[in-house]
Amino acid sequence: MSTSKPASKRKPLFRYADGTLPNMLAMTYSLAGYVVGIGLLLADAWLLKAGGTLLLAHAMVIGAYLIHEFAHGTIFSVPAHNARAGVVFSWMTGGCYAAFQDLRRKHMRHHVDRADVLTFDSKRFINALPAWVRKAILALEWAYIPAVELLLHGYVILLPFISKSDKQRARRPAVALTMAVRLAAFALLGWLSPVALVLYAVAWLIMITVLRFTDAYQHTYDAFAVLEEGDIPADKLRDRAYEQQNTFSNLVSLRWPVLNLLVLNFSYHNAHHEKPVAPWYRLPALHAQLYSDGYRQVVPMKELVSSFHRHRLRRVTDDDYGHFGEGPQRAQGFYGAVGVSFLTAV
Repeated sequence: MSTSKPASKRKPLFRYADGTLPNMLAMTYSLAGYVVGIGLLLADAWLLKAGGTLLLAHAMVIGAYLIHEFAHGTIFSVPAHNARAGVVFSWMTGGCYAAFQDLRRKHMRHHVDRADVLTFDSKRFINALPAWVRKAILALEWAYIPAVELLLHGYVILLPFISKSDKQRARRPAVALTMAVRLAAFALLGWLSPVALVLYAVAWLIMITVLRFTDAYQHTYDAFAVLEEGDIPADKLRDRAYEQQNTFSNLVSLRWPVLNLLVLNFSYHNAHHEKPVAPWYRLPALHAQLYSDGYRQVVPMKELVSSFHRHRLRRVTDDDYGHFGEGPQRAQGFYGAVGVSFLTAV
């Protein structure tokens, strides 16, 4: 009599049966757009260079939001596949100096704790700097150069070399190797074309600006700077009602919902928080099922542009995210968040 165990059923590649086509299209666009975009940066015609810069920037934007999907495990059925894909796209977007699982862990705390949980308080750090350094950072922010995000990315790189944590110190070889490989790649691009290297930096900064504009107005959560495994204060009830009341769907367009694909439907943020395992391509339908366009938490991006411009310095140093009011000028006092990117594990 045979005692062999029946073979386990092999899992499908994608977590959801309807995810094959949309996920393949999104990943192919991001990867191909990255390669083609860099190729266009090397072209002779400035029109092609400009087009390549925008294509490269958008390919990285989609890549960044794919990392968010991998973190939630909404694309592949096997967690290890999501992690490996997350590493690939982290290299594309510059989030590769932190381990993907650390990026994922930080983002999951955002969902579980219903707060912005940080291990590095950029506002306290900037406010404690000498006046001339603080003014230099604010001058960059005034010029729409995302100095805070640059600071956070730099901190992620330095952390293994300045931290006393054994976990962080163990990452020194990986971070050093990552830095060496990326510097070599950038040196090669600069050798082929110094202009292309500058335009690559411009594309990356565009990506960061798109992400920070979207992130800025999706929550009015409390922010806490705690140790990596530290608890946040139990000073209020942070239940699902609190989560929805402090979450906003900053849609690219109400009239043309397809435009929300420009940010991989990340702007349907209330729906995402209501059902975090819903994949990006289902969020418009889930949003329509749960909310109406008149729902108070739905705020078209066109209403936020003025606030983003007006408060671009205040949000860098002020702990207050401002408030979301009522009426036509409801977003004018909404300062927004800064330094809460899921591309930095701090």
